[in-house]
Amino acid sequence: MALPMPSMDTSIPMLLPSSSIPRPPSHPHLEWTPKRYLSDPQPPPMDDSRVLEQEMAAARQLQDGKAVKKTRPRRTVDFNAGMGRWNLLRKHRPNSTYVPSMRPAPPFIIDLLPPIAYPGNSSTSLCTKFIHTSTNKIRCPVNVVTWTPEGRRVLTGSTSGEFTLWNGLTFNFETILQAHDSAVRAFQFTHSGAFLASADQNGIIKYFQPNMNNLTAWAGHREAIRGLSFSPDDRRFATASDDSTIRIWSFEESREESVLTGHGWDVKCVEWHPSKGLLVSGSKDNQIKFWDPRTGAVLSTLHQHKNTIQGLAWSPNGNLVASASRDQTVRVFDIRAMKEFRVLRGHKKEVCSVTWHPVHPILVSGGSEGAVLHWDLGGPEPTTLQPVTQPRATLSQAHDSNIWSMAFHPMGHLFVTASNDHTTRFWSRERPGDATSVFSGGGEKPPEIIDMSGQDDEDDAMVPGFSYGGTNKWWGKDEDTVVGLGDNSYTQRAPFSGDDPMGSDDFIPGFGTADNFGSGAGPSAVAPKQSGPLPGQEEMWTADSRGESRGEEWGNRRGGWTGRGRGYNPNGPRRGRY
Repeated sequence: MALPMPSMDTSIPMLLPSSSIPRPPSHPHLEWTPKRYLSDPQPPPMDDSRVLEQEMAAARQLQDGKAVKKTRPRRTVDFNAGMGRWNLLRKHRPNSTYVPSMRPAPPFIIDLLPPIAYPGNSSTSLCTKFIHTSTNKIRCPVNVVTWTPEGRRVLTGSTSGEFTLWNGLTFNFETILQAHDSAVRAFQFTHSGAFLASADQNGIIKYFQPNMNNLTAWAGHREAIRGLSFSPDDRRFATASDDSTIRIWSFEESREESVLTGHGWDVKCVEWHPSKGLLVSGSKDNQIKFWDPRTGAVLSTLHQHKNTIQGLAWSPNGNLVASASRDQTVRVFDIRAMKEFRVLRGHKKEVCSVTWHPVHPILVSGGSEGAVLHWDLGGPEPTTLQPVTQPRATLSQAHDSNIWSMAFHPMGHLFVTASNDHTTRFWSRERPGDATSVFSGGGEKPPEIIDMSGQDDEDDAMVPGFSYGGTNKWWGKDEDTVVGLGDNSYTQRAPFSGDDPMGSDDFIPGFGTADNFGSGAGPSAVAPKQSGPLPGQEEMWTADSRGESRGEEWGNRRGGWTGRGRGYNPNGPRRGRY
């Protein structure tokens, strides 16, 4: 039985004053109607010279037999507007804690302030939005990454021994330098930002100025150096090596001051406390040791991990230290009580790297499965003996392989990751009301758009780190390179060869497979997918069963470098593989 509908005359109580209720205009002929700007905003007209330049570039690419690359607008994450708003707000806000409230709508994107403006809200520092992928012309694993002290550029060190500078605003290529003869394993800027110290697979230590001018070089260890860290006053720095020792050096004199022995196997990482005379190191013997750098004595040893410790990181306040291990866990220790603070389980394979956010208590870890996990440690104190914290945000397909290094921008609004899949990727905070957000879904695989702009020189001059392109063979040679990965060794064709469809500039190792992969129709350019865990960093590019020396099987022979990274001579002596 249908209920009677209430009459339309039923009076509804009106909570607004009568003057605020809109009424139809009493004089329709006086109502304002827009006469100008009736259409939607249009992009500015393109300059004729710019159009002609793009057409000529496309014609040159077609003439050289290359596929015409589509022009895309460059993505930019500009923090200047947010910093300007924040500085203005600090002067005019009614009290010291006032911050305008954000709403999940696109119009509020322009009101998003830097992370330092939200000291009590860690969710504003979860960098889970994919921005850009940067890749060198000569593709090889990227082992270390850091931001320059002023935050304008990103510096990466690769297995080829090259330093690459990327713009931190538009993420495009800036310059490249052959800094080492073997794989770059560690580097760090001084706290003052005046110098850079780096170390490589052969145990060589080098100093650089911010303009990448090499100052000095010497042999610091007999084997590969895995970690390097400066003291708070920049007068000394410590290095960790596969020779199971930690050495402390005087920076100005390039002189060894002491050798710390106590680990029973390769020392994989070392970190100096941000404000105290305290060292922490992690080793392949599954132990974390704390050292007094003055006396060289071991202060304490932690045995919680069940496998190799691959990364360590001090929190910005120096009270906590996080460790990443091959036992698939990240553990946080409180040095004030020398107790285990948190156990972070979430990686499906070994954990390769770990870093802290500069403002909020957020810890980020990268695993060998290519996942990036964000952990929020700002909650209440744990009550159980071994608390297990769930990740705050997960990017399960951030990379295709091991994530060797990660770094936050000094302001905390950008995040960069370096991986064994030959790529460097940039991530930013999610924007309010962004419909393309992948945060809630646990992350998705970034698009296969690789930007190598700035590296496509059309002239025939050989520039370090640049390729000939076209159909020329690698250094005029038509030879195959055998890359060994245990039993899964495979034959890789010389890159950029004209007859190999997988050696072209458009093929990215780890991004999809070719049609003839594994079918015997042509040489394979990527290793078959492994069913078991990926090999460690020290096993990925080491000597094969034929007894070749470590670090010599990546890449082909190169021309000679004159001096210590200062110049290149294509006719000079060739030092073999690097």
